Amino acid sequence: MGKKQKKVAIGIAVLAVFLLIGSFMIEGMERYETIRETMRDAVLHTENKINILGLTTVNPALMSAFVVTIVVLFIALLIRLLVIPRFTNVPGKFQMLLEMLVGFFSDLAKQYSPHCNKFLGAYIFAAGVYIFVGTISELFGIQFVTTHGASIAMPAPLSDINGAISMGVLSYLAIMSGGIKNNGVKGIGLTLKEFSLPISMSFRLFGALLSGLLVTELVYYTISLSYVLPVLVAIMFTLLHALIQTYVLTLLTSIFYGEVSEVSPKKEKVKKQKKVKKMTV
Repeated sequence: MGKKQKKVAIGIAVLAVFLLIGSFMIEGMERYETIRETMRDAVLHTENKINILGLTTVNPALMSAFVVTIVVLFIALLIRLLVIPRFTNVPGKFQMLLEMLVGFFSDLAKQYSPHCNKFLGAYIFAAGVYIFVGTISELFGIQFVTTHGASIAMPAPLSDINGAISMGVLSYLAIMSGGIKNNGVKGIGLTLKEFSLPISMSFRLFGALLSGLLVTELVYYTISLSYVLPVLVAIMFTLLHALIQTYVLTLLTSIFYGEVSEVSPKKEKVKKQKKVKKMTV
């Protein structure tokens, strides 16, 4: 057995010991609420609230949204100041990763909205990054202290219905802006025809992320399952939801944005006539 294999074996053995010790500690811990109360509070947030400087109490998901937003903006600032100025013609690994990420959302916007996609590409990139980072943030287990003095792990911002509705409405307004830009007042009418779109977007996000949270809470609460399974369940559900919901929301936004921002044949004909007149003059 080589040195690397020995190190891996020792690491696994140490991890197994810690898991065994942790399982006995969990078994002896007293739970301050039942599984029914835990799962109900994950949906309604009636008990576990966070106090902000003694001014007001808010849902843990709102604090998560603040943390995720600050982290994303800080990382974006560092990339803009320290990484982008050093881009080279022969990209390194990190530069290639950034270019692939930006290229994916840019191509998605161009595919479904070939006539108007600059703003769309920027929006779905920002929305996709926020959804993905916000979803996987719960894997880090950042702790908040509730008003009852208990500790609670930071949930995904969009696992709260208010956060999901905000994202759905914001995407709907972005779609409407495309319609207004290319079709004027008629674009508003085209967007309002899809009146159920913000509702479907919001509840799709909320239902998917909340289901993962509830399953994870249920597994953690059951002592007979609290050895290794919670780690696998948490990682699997979180990564799957992060990838799937990021792709679904950005795809739907691109499709509907392309539909409402498509220039009508009459308006397109007038634009072509104006171009011909300018060329002849």
